[in-house]
Amino acid sequence: MAFSRCSCWRSNSMPRGRNHCEARVLACCCGIAACSLCCKCCPKIKQSTSTRFMYALYFMLVTIICCVMMSTTVANEMKTHIPFYKQMCKSIQAGEMCEKLVGYSAVYKVCFGMACFFFLFFLFTIKINSSKSCRAYIHNGFWLIKLILLAAMCSGAFFIPDQDTFLNAWRYVGATGGFLFIAIQLILLVEFTHKWNKNWTAGAKHKQMWNGLLALVTLMLYSIAVAALVLMALFYTHSEGCMYNKVLIGVHGGLCLFVSLVAISPCVQNRQPHSGLLQSGVISCYVMYLTFSALSSKPPETILDENNRNITICVPEFSQDLHRDENLVTGLGTTILFGCILYSCLTSTTRASSEALRGIYGTPESEVARCCFCCMPEGDADAEEHVEKRGGQSVIYDEKKGTVYSYAYFHFVFFLASLYVMMTVTHWFQSWKRHFWVTPVFPG
Repeated sequence: MAFSRCSCWRSNSMPRGRNHCEARVLACCCGIAACSLCCKCCPKIKQSTSTRFMYALYFMLVTIICCVMMSTTVANEMKTHIPFYKQMCKSIQAGEMCEKLVGYSAVYKVCFGMACFFFLFFLFTIKINSSKSCRAYIHNGFWLIKLILLAAMCSGAFFIPDQDTFLNAWRYVGATGGFLFIAIQLILLVEFTHKWNKNWTAGAKHKQMWNGLLALVTLMLYSIAVAALVLMALFYTHSEGCMYNKVLIGVHGGLCLFVSLVAISPCVQNRQPHSGLLQSGVISCYVMYLTFSALSSKPPETILDENNRNITICVPEFSQDLHRDENLVTGLGTTILFGCILYSCLTSTTRASSEALRGIYGTPESEVARCCFCCMPEGDADAEEHVEKRGGQSVIYDEKKGTVYSYAYFHFVFFLASLYVMMTVTHWFQSWKRHFWVTPVFPG
């Protein structure tokens, strides 16, 4: 970890080798030093990006714990292989078989703690404009203390009294926050494809290869969206029912077509020259995922066949009683979520990029087309403000002149992401009376 400007870490006779690395780890965990790797061969990292990665790491850690809590396989393996499992559960007052630590209610409580953690930092970092303020130092450092605070908040949620009232009220908060984060994801996807299209279009002025790649990717995106639409129409509709599914698929398919036409309309092209089918293709794929999420969360319908026997419709036959589609929704949702988080961490942390993340686009800049267009080119003068090399990975202190992104906005997005994870991992269901009894809430 690179050393901060704090005087207690500015000794000229710093230890070398292993001791030097341990000192830097201590400075990162308990001080205001920026976090980085001990390996010198690693590329340079900006302080603002390092901070985002650490918060994202905490977020992913809690998300993985939530996925484990929802896994019946993990629960059964723990019962089988952990000695004195029953006695341990009773000693920590988690129920006879630790049922309070698994299932929907456990995920709700853990995500409540994580949401409170990020909401607390959202309030704490409002109107921070200088990275040299005390609040900015806390935002960028003291990672061990933050980890302890996060663990305490997630654990403390299990001791909230009147669990049934809390879970029922928190479900509505989670659904509202989840819907808001879907809108945030759309903004991230639009900003991502805007930058993507702008970069490759600039390359097409010199090499036609970039035009070909742009057309190929756009064709692939639309192929995926159309294939998803057809498959959902085949597996989630029936000639004698499933009216809700038919309406949902038809409306979403029509909206995707409408967005595609708007993206290439002359009025949009005049105001946004870099708009095109790439953006609408990405949005169409995302809308198909949301449609699939809604259809898989909806309970199946039952009708009588010609032999007066009950048959289940509106769900794929291969998924009946297996919930494979729900697991696929969780996997896709978590992958998209992590992709958005990693993009926000990896993208350039200049003020222009931070404003673009909030929908404020600056004037066009000279672009050099490259496949990994999210990464900052070596000659980015905006980030090369100050580089400290004290062994290990070099850290660029890119916030000496002021913050390059909104700390409060960053934490608020993670607050909404915590609620979205809660709803996605639990398939948009609520806890009901017992830890594994559920009632659906449709995300479509």
